[in-house]
Amino acid sequence: MNSSQTNNPLHGITLEKVVVELEEYYGWDALAEKININCFKSDPSVKSSLKFLRKTPWAREKVEQLYISTFTKANPWVKA
Repeated sequence: MNSSQTNNPLHGITLEKVVVELEEYYGWDALAEKININCFKSDPSVKSSLKFLRKTPWAREKVEQLYISTFTKANPWVKA
């Protein structure tokens, strides 16, 4: 077993799942306000967002950090 992944909150979670769950939770408009990138503002879709995020490490990092802060057990608004 790879011990370097034991503390990674995104271990086993695909980028597609991250984008889909954030979109369902916030909606595209609120997501674009939280992370100011065009793939969330201009004709947003999961497919176009994935294409952009896979090519843009800084944007992917922001999206992953939002996912972690939104859906971890440390967030009191999220039911376990």
